[in-house]
Amino acid sequence: MSSQFVPVDASAAHLAARLSVLEVRVHLALDARAARLGGSDDQPLPGWFLRTRDVVELMSAPVASGVELPPETADFLAHAEAAVDDAEARGAPTALRRMQRAFGLDDVDVELLLLAAAADLDGRFERCYACLQDDPNARRVSAGLALQLAGQSALVGADRARLDTGSALIDSGLVQVGESARPFLSRTLQVPDRVVGHLVGSDVPDPLVAPLLAVPVLVGLGDPTVLARAISTGTRLCYVQESRGTAGAAIAVAALASLGVSPLQLDLRRLPIGALEPAVVQAVAREALLRGGALVAGPLEQLADRGVDAVRAFAELPCHTVLVGARTWDPHWSNDVPLVVPAPVTSRSERAALWRSVLDGAAPAGGVSEEVVADFRLTPPQVLGAVTAAEQTARAHDRPLDAADLRVGARSQNASGLERLAQRIEPSVGWHDLVLPGTVLRSLQEFVSRCRHRDTVFGDWRMGGIASRRRGTIGLFSGPPGTGKTMAADVIAGEFGLDLYVINLATVVDKYIGETEKNLERIFTEAEQINGLLFFDEADALFGKRSDVKDARDRYANIEVAYLLQRMELFDGVALLATNFKTNLDEAFMRRLDASIDFPTPDLASRRRLWEISIGELVPRGPGLDLDFLARSFEFSGGNIRNIAVTGAFLAAERGDALQMNDLITATYREYRKLGRLCSPAEFGPYALVAESA
Repeated sequence: MSSQFVPVDASAAHLAARLSVLEVRVHLALDARAARLGGSDDQPLPGWFLRTRDVVELMSAPVASGVELPPETADFLAHAEAAVDDAEARGAPTALRRMQRAFGLDDVDVELLLLAAAADLDGRFERCYACLQDDPNARRVSAGLALQLAGQSALVGADRARLDTGSALIDSGLVQVGESARPFLSRTLQVPDRVVGHLVGSDVPDPLVAPLLAVPVLVGLGDPTVLARAISTGTRLCYVQESRGTAGAAIAVAALASLGVSPLQLDLRRLPIGALEPAVVQAVAREALLRGGALVAGPLEQLADRGVDAVRAFAELPCHTVLVGARTWDPHWSNDVPLVVPAPVTSRSERAALWRSVLDGAAPAGGVSEEVVADFRLTPPQVLGAVTAAEQTARAHDRPLDAADLRVGARSQNASGLERLAQRIEPSVGWHDLVLPGTVLRSLQEFVSRCRHRDTVFGDWRMGGIASRRRGTIGLFSGPPGTGKTMAADVIAGEFGLDLYVINLATVVDKYIGETEKNLERIFTEAEQINGLLFFDEADALFGKRSDVKDARDRYANIEVAYLLQRMELFDGVALLATNFKTNLDEAFMRRLDASIDFPTPDLASRRRLWEISIGELVPRGPGLDLDFLARSFEFSGGNIRNIAVTGAFLAAERGDALQMNDLITATYREYRKLGRLCSPAEFGPYALVAESA
C-alpha cells in the first residue's frame, strides 16, 4: 500500500492518452452509424428525427458489435501504458492506475469508467453521445453504448454484469446507473464529481464525507508496532479499544503512516441523527480507497447506538479499517474477526508532553508542567480543542496565555451529558477559604495526593495486584451540617482544575423498579467520559445499609445498594460522598473508601475566623461590631454563621446603613428559631433586649 503524491503532469498525460483512445472508438462508432443510415461527409448525420424507413433500416441492420481498435491505436495505447510503467518505476504512479489497483478494476472496467466520465472531462463527448443515441438531450453515455464502445456485447451476461449490482464499478460507487425504470441498455451512466476530480488531481473530499472528517493530531503516544504488523500481514479489520483519555485514533494513524498510508480519518460523532444512509457508507468506502485504502473511524458507540447493521456497514468495508471505541467488541458486528488492541493508558508525563506538542511554542511563561494539565485525561483532538479555547480566552482578555487559561480550555472539552443528571459547579474557593482543624486539612491534602498519583501507584507500580479492578479514588466526608464538606469538595476540584458535579438525587431516585440503577449507570458512564469530580451530597440516601428482606420494597432497595457497591468498584474517576450520618452507610462501602474524613463542629478560634470570613471585607461595618462575643456565645457551624451574616447584611441594606451588632443579634435569634433550637433572650447577655424584639 502507498499514498504518494501524484505529479499532475504524469497523471494528466496518462488521462489524455486514454481519452484519445476513446475518441478513436467514438469516431469509429459514428462512421459505422453513418454507413448504416446513409449520408456522406458533407451531409448532417441522419437519425435525429427518425422516419419510418429509417426505423426499418435500423431494425434490419445486424446487432451492434463492439468497436475494435485499429492496430495503430492499439500500439498508441500500449506505448502510453508503458510510459506509465516507467513513471511508476520512478515513484510517480498516476491517479488512474492507483484507482484501478485500489478498486480491483480490470482493463475493461477502466474503459467503461472512462467512457462514463468522458463527457465530464471533454465537452465534445456529450455531443457525440447524443448523436450515437439518436437523442439531442442524451448527454451521457448509456449502458448499451458504453458496452458497445468498450468492445463488449449486451448479449453476454458477464459483459452486462460489469454495469450491474455486484460489480466493482457499481458497488464501489465509481459509476452510478440512473433512470432504473428504463430498459437496461438505455440507462445512463454517471461518474460522481469526486471520482472525476480525483482523476484530474483534485483532493476535495466528497460532500457526504467532508462533514465527518476528523482533525488529525499526530502525536507519539503509545506503540503502534503491533497494529502496523497486523495490517501489513493482511489483517483487514482492527479494533482499538479505548479508555478515558487514551489516543486510540492517533495510534491507528501512526501505524498506517509507518506503512506509508495516509488514511481517511472520521469523527463518527458528526454523523447525522437517525439511520445510517447507505449513500454515506458508499461514499466513505470510495473516499478511503481513493486516498490510500485505509479508514480510521470512531467512536464506535455512535454506530452501535444505531444498531448492528450500522456497525457492520463500516466493519465490512472493502478497505483496511481501524475502528476506535470504548465498548467491548461484539462478534455479531462483523463476519470478519478483528484484531482487538487495547489503547495504552498514558502517563502524566506523556499527557504533559502532548500538551507541549500541541502548544508548539505558545506555552505560558514557565512552560507546561505535569501539575498544570496532566490531571486532565483528554484525547489528542480534545487537547487541540482545549488549547484553541485557551488561546481564545487569553486573546479576549488581552493578556498572555497562562495556566488558568489552559485549565479553562480543558474543562471546555467536557461533554454536556452529565449536566442533565447533575449540577456542574466551577470551582471558586481555595485552601485559604477552609476553616478546619489541622488534622482535617492534612487528611484532605493526603486525599488530593492520592488522586494525583493513582496512575503511578495503580498503573506503573501495579499496587493491588494485576487483577485489581480498582482505578478510581473515593472519599467520604462526614460531620454535622454546615461544617464545610461541600466547600472541601469544591477546593479539591479546584486543586485539579476540574469541574465539580453535584449529583441531584431527584434525577437519580425513581419509584419504578430498576430505573434508579439505570440513572446511576448513566451518571457513572458519563462521568468516566469527562474530566470532573463526582459529589454525592446526602449520600446516605443512596448508600444506606441493607436490611433484612421483609417485603418486596426491602428486596429492591437492597438491589440498588448492591449495584452501587459493584459500580463504585469499577469507577475510574474521583468521587466524593458527603453525609451527616456516617453510621447509616452500609459497611461494605467503608471497605471501598480510600479516605474517610470527619468534619467536626468548629471550636472557638475557628468560629471567630468564620465570622470574619462570612462578613467579608466589602460589607460596611458599624462601630461596636463584637465578633468575639458572637464566636464565644454561640456554637454554630460555618453554614449557620454564613446564614446569620447574610441575614444581617440584608437588614442593614434595607435600612441603608452599615452592618450593626443589632443586625447580627437579630439574625442569630432568627437562626435559632429556624433550627428549632431552644433559646432564651438571657443567653444574649447585653443584647437580650434586641433578641426579645427580634
